[in-house]
Amino acid sequence: MLKMMGKTSYPSSNSYCSNSRRGTPFLHSTPAVVVAAALFHSQSKATKSGETHLVRDPHPHPPSNPKVEDALKVFHEMLRSRPLPSSVIPFNQILTQLVKLKHYSAVIPLFKQMLLRRIVPNDYTLNIVINGYSHLNQMGFGLSVLAKFFKLGLQPNVITFTTLINGFVLHNQVPEAARIFRQMLQAGHCKPDAVTFGTLIKGLCMRGDNSAAITLLRKMEETGCQPNVVSYSTIIDSLCKDTLIDEAMNLFSEMISRGIAPNVVTYTSLIQGVCNIGRWKQATRLLHEMVSKGIFPDVVTFSVLVDTLCKEGMVVEAKTVVQMMIQRHIEPNIITYNSLMDGYCLRGEMDEARQVFDLMISKGSMVNVRSCSILINGYCKGKKIDRAYKILKEMRLMELVPDTVTYTTLIDGLCKAGRIQEAEKLFSQMQRCGQHPDVQTYAVLLDGLCNNRQLSTAIELLKEMEANKVELNIVVYTLVIEGLCKAGKIESARDLFCGLSSKGVQPNVRTYDIMIRGLCHQGLLIEAENLLREMVGKGCSPDGCTYNTIIRGLLNNNETSWATRLLQEMLERGFSADASTMELIVDLLSKDTVDPGLLALLKDSV
Repeated sequence: MLKMMGKTSYPSSNSYCSNSRRGTPFLHSTPAVVVAAALFHSQSKATKSGETHLVRDPHPHPPSNPKVEDALKVFHEMLRSRPLPSSVIPFNQILTQLVKLKHYSAVIPLFKQMLLRRIVPNDYTLNIVINGYSHLNQMGFGLSVLAKFFKLGLQPNVITFTTLINGFVLHNQVPEAARIFRQMLQAGHCKPDAVTFGTLIKGLCMRGDNSAAITLLRKMEETGCQPNVVSYSTIIDSLCKDTLIDEAMNLFSEMISRGIAPNVVTYTSLIQGVCNIGRWKQATRLLHEMVSKGIFPDVVTFSVLVDTLCKEGMVVEAKTVVQMMIQRHIEPNIITYNSLMDGYCLRGEMDEARQVFDLMISKGSMVNVRSCSILINGYCKGKKIDRAYKILKEMRLMELVPDTVTYTTLIDGLCKAGRIQEAEKLFSQMQRCGQHPDVQTYAVLLDGLCNNRQLSTAIELLKEMEANKVELNIVVYTLVIEGLCKAGKIESARDLFCGLSSKGVQPNVRTYDIMIRGLCHQGLLIEAENLLREMVGKGCSPDGCTYNTIIRGLLNNNETSWATRLLQEMLERGFSADASTMELIVDLLSKDTVDPGLLALLKDSV
């Protein structure tokens, strides 16, 4: 059974970027989805079990047999056998099996045992060891294996260097990966191949450096290495995630014109990309096009459809897509079910969301932390805080560790329900459990404290955040400024506002609006207008909300002429009176407390 493979294989290199950076809204046109799905349904009936099925994940799930224990047992039996196997090939096969099982930590000690028994490794062995170190994030040791090559009189090959490049890419050390790549080009005796290029392209795309990735794609041809569907699809996927759809479509057209056929990965990336920016018709066209070419949607494509339909509130249609997947023996994955559950939560249909959650539990280990966070968020939005708490307790029974998002979601729900003491208690609990609050967690708690008139606690928490060097943004400071303004503590709000620049934070339009409103409430109208004028000089132009805020403040303080002048200015700048401002003016006109000349301006504002 143990036979050396004829071709040396590369380490797994997931060239298709799997981490989605954005969500997806989708097709308003339900018939389009149904038609595309029907095309898939009718054409896929002809698929026989013997035909090739498209598989998305380049890292397939490890086979259940032989298990790690079986592989280790065979390895140790070979070490004990006398005489020892005359070839390193059987040991290579065991090490390869462990890598396939993703049991990288076992590879290194077994390799060391081989050396102790004077079993001489070959280049294949050393490449396996480098791959093991790469996945264990021990790149220093991986590089040290190069010395072993030279000591044994072996020559590192393109697989060796690609494996190292892949290791650095895996751990977001792209500059190091690029350095090795450049050394390959300069040395000349070991030219990078399509896999090497594809691996570095993947790394550049992971960093969002699309221009460098495209430059590298052009470099492939210069070195006599033809780009393939993987290299093109990787960049197309990255461009789509950055909403650079036109650039992605241009690259898509280029690959087709060069005779490189797109695959399910390419189309799914484009479909998700156009959905992200609301180009529903284009998404429908791409669906039709891929099916007409015999490229059938896989679990990732269907999950995109489910997610986008749910975000558009079309949960019934999304459920239909899930049922169709099951009928076609395409098993929905955790992403599919999470999207469906989130769709129900967005509509407030929590019983249906819970049914999806229970279905996932019944399927084994399908529920993850995100699943629980989605359900907790749904219950909190529906003001069912106790049920949300119950999910948190269920997580412990399922041996799932709540993360920062889980805790932040529940803290937010408690704050909005006025249960601020419980929110503070949960905030302390999350830290005891080793989960560090992020800026969003602090913002949620600060907002809750301010809205529940616990300003002294909010200020104390803000100071604690500053002392702990938490990277605060303008949103956090704006929340506290707003709380102080609402409580009538305008001096404290002013002090905090004026100290923003010294903290390295610049106020935004909302911050100015809140301060202007607070000043108007206190009758500090000159200061309010001064702040309005200051905005332009600080590079933060006032918007319609800013003008409406100060105009209402002036009217409420019986400064009609002043308000009229600013209303005229607002109209000249292209803004109009909002519903609250117009309602106030009409109410004051009915009481004969403002200049009737405002009516003419009102007509212009409508």
